[in-house]
Amino acid sequence: MKKETRKRVAILVADGFEQVELTGPRNALIGEGFATDIVSSNPRSVKAMVHDRGGRILPVDVPLSRARPVGYDALLLPGGVKNPDALRLESRAVRFVRAFFKARRPVTAICHGPIMLIEAGVLRGRQLTSFPSIKTDIRNAGAKWVNRPVVVDRALVSSRKPSDIPSFNREMLRVFGPNGKRKA
Repeated sequence: MKKETRKRVAILVADGFEQVELTGPRNALIGEGFATDIVSSNPRSVKAMVHDRGGRILPVDVPLSRARPVGYDALLLPGGVKNPDALRLESRAVRFVRAFFKARRPVTAICHGPIMLIEAGVLRGRQLTSFPSIKTDIRNAGAKWVNRPVVVDRALVSSRKPSDIPSFNREMLRVFGPNGKRKA
């Protein structure tokens, strides 16, 4: 009997992430058989935002202090204004993100999520999109910013805002490769 294999996706967040930018892609991943872990420096739970109001509290699956990039096949970076701004101040979170690029594993970022890519210093020569308010930051990091619902540059998938999530999910699943339902 063959053992079932499932690709694993880390979802790196802090308090203040945009709720639908985590739940929408996560549900798409789970629906295709991928395993997902919410990773955070908050050891127990993280609080979402729904625009400018408080959202759900979600349990943390793996504290950042125990998370190892080698244990994951891909990385998802939801946005929200407060979330990446808090994460970028944590050197462990920045190293976590950088490790996915060093290993050439797929990375996705929505809305303000690319702030972590700027902080990790991995954007030079790339093309991506984001929430328009950080386009100058992306350009200053050496990347080309484009205003499209979803942009794929090698194994980097980026998107602008919650309404782009259906397009984002489609490209994320394509880039992440064969789904988790495949047998080894």
